[in-house]
Amino acid sequence: MAVKNKLKRILEIDSDLNRLQDLDLLLDRVLLDARKSANADAGSIYIAEKGKLNFKYSHNDTKQKELKAGQKLIYSYFTVDINEASISGYVAANQIPLNIPNMYKIPKTKPYSFNSWYDEKSNYKTISTLTIPLISNQGVVLGVLQLINAKNEEGEIIRFKKSDESFLMHFASVATVAIQRAQMTRQLLLRMIEMAEMRDPKETGPHVKRVAGYSVEIYEEWARLKNIPKEQVEKEKDVLRMAAMLHDVGKVGISDLILKKPGRFTEEEFIIMQSHSYIGARLFIGKQSEFDQMSMDISLYHHENWDGSGYPGRVDMYTGRPVIDESKSYKGLKGEEIPIFARIVSLADVYDALSCRRVYKEAWDEEKVHEELKKCRGTKFDPELIDIFFNVLPHIKQVREQHPEND
Repeated sequence: MAVKNKLKRILEIDSDLNRLQDLDLLLDRVLLDARKSANADAGSIYIAEKGKLNFKYSHNDTKQKELKAGQKLIYSYFTVDINEASISGYVAANQIPLNIPNMYKIPKTKPYSFNSWYDEKSNYKTISTLTIPLISNQGVVLGVLQLINAKNEEGEIIRFKKSDESFLMHFASVATVAIQRAQMTRQLLLRMIEMAEMRDPKETGPHVKRVAGYSVEIYEEWARLKNIPKEQVEKEKDVLRMAAMLHDVGKVGISDLILKKPGRFTEEEFIIMQSHSYIGARLFIGKQSEFDQMSMDISLYHHENWDGSGYPGRVDMYTGRPVIDESKSYKGLKGEEIPIFARIVSLADVYDALSCRRVYKEAWDEEKVHEELKKCRGTKFDPELIDIFFNVLPHIKQVREQHPEND
């Protein structure tokens, strides 16, 4: 790639990455853009957290082609020590790239080695790798990018070129700026959530990350079935993950006497509790972006039910007073009157609440949770979304593995 073309490509990537605000979606895109640049068949990205490298995303074109349309690869999450024992750990510890032509022929004199367990488990052979450190302008390692099996125009596996190495080091410097920005955005969201968590112990960081992850998985499949254009899906996924995390932010406006009450609410207390929906929505009244609009819709409507029995219904967000519509025989919004993103988050939120231990209850058995969701199909939940939920259940479980309660 000529110098002029390299510069143009870096500028294109910079523009591409800066359009994404959500950290998870950004990491996935960083991996995709890096693979495209080096024509790599597969790859993984790790982020440095608490002194270790946490595995975040993995791509594999060869294995993806074996799946049916709409299916995605399932992978496990793990951590790697930042030391010289592994390839990714070595790259992070020394802050240098590592270009290995054949993973099965690493000299025994090297401090690092290759663990072939994944190849054996997946029936996929890793040959060439290029592992790049993601280093901030302050010299801090943010993570590691590992590309696997470079291919030539004939589709044959080759070693990564020296030019790939130099280009991807430039790419990494652009990516780290975008990652730092997205990490700051994520921290701002989590701080808002921590305010709600101080008031309501159910609103934990892992809980909102799971609800956001479940929501994205459900939305992706819904959008695929509706033939929503890919560009629109990518844009809305980015906003949805962040907006879903703030679904209960309005609880900051509810009294501790009600939020932390161990027993059942009185009718009057329940009415006060319901006000968190429009209190949260008020934060976004001066909406200036799609994020503000989606956050408002989700905050306001994620407790509405498909059959119209939910809350808050049609209310004035400033006063909380109901806006009466004599033509409606139900109190809440009903069916497709409820915005799609609120319907999705409602399902994701209830699934997580039932699946996890709370101060007032133990976690439900998974089979019991599934039965409850099916029982609420067409009453509490959009029936189409329930069907979609079970279609993507393997990915829902993967999200739960990624964000355990002690995350």
